[in-house]
Amino acid sequence: MAASPASSATETSPDNSAAPAVQIRHLNYFFGTGELRKQVLFDINLDLPRGQIVIMTGPSGSGKTTLLTLIGALRTVHAGSLQVLGQELMGLSSRKLVGVRRNIGFIFQAHNLFESLTAAQNVEMAVELQPQFHAKRTQATEILGQLGLDNRVDYKPESLSGGQKQRVAIARALVNQPPLILADEPTAALDKKSGRDVVTLMQKLAKEDNRTILMVTHDNRILDVADRIINLVDGYIESDETLDTFNTTHDPKNLDQQMFIL
Repeated sequence: MAASPASSATETSPDNSAAPAVQIRHLNYFFGTGELRKQVLFDINLDLPRGQIVIMTGPSGSGKTTLLTLIGALRTVHAGSLQVLGQELMGLSSRKLVGVRRNIGFIFQAHNLFESLTAAQNVEMAVELQPQFHAKRTQATEILGQLGLDNRVDYKPESLSGGQKQRVAIARALVNQPPLILADEPTAALDKKSGRDVVTLMQKLAKEDNRTILMVTHDNRILDVADRIINLVDGYIESDETLDTFNTTHDPKNLDQQMFIL
């Protein structure tokens, strides 16, 4: 189901709450040049309203991470329109792309922590410059506590488990309270309880603070937090459904029994 048409957004400040956080129209993307050129995204049309949690699923190699990094202003838009927080990314200069990224929280599969810094110090690195050290420290310890790491704030990565490191990376992405959060397999390294804690916090941020969250995941345990579930296959949006519709269409009782008849 393609996103419904919407009027073109003009260049606005990131706090413009009237427009969707992300608006994509006829987006195409290619890898390589010449004979090696290969198209990996095809005519993507999508709106991500503010305050929604959207989960993107699909087979490996379907273009999910490519689309995520385009929305995050980490790649250059080749064709089409991509507006993020009121800013058109097509043709945007490198300097302005950096400005867009400052309003986005990124959660990647690799935690990329500084091994010489404690958990709190890693999170503090992401905090905007504050005149007082204690302001950064307080913000870092508060978000780490919400992720169940209040007793690990002074531990360095070498003393943390894989799941704990991932939660530190998630804290680092959330501490600046970005209006848009992009997450690539955020629960892949987490056990059931830790993964649930993370997505519950994200759900709270979306509903109470009007944040927009786009998660790429293969983790079926967390689908229930989504407002919408998008399925991307071979570079095309195959479906875009609300959670209720997704549950109905994927209920085995509702599958066409003819498909099992040889």
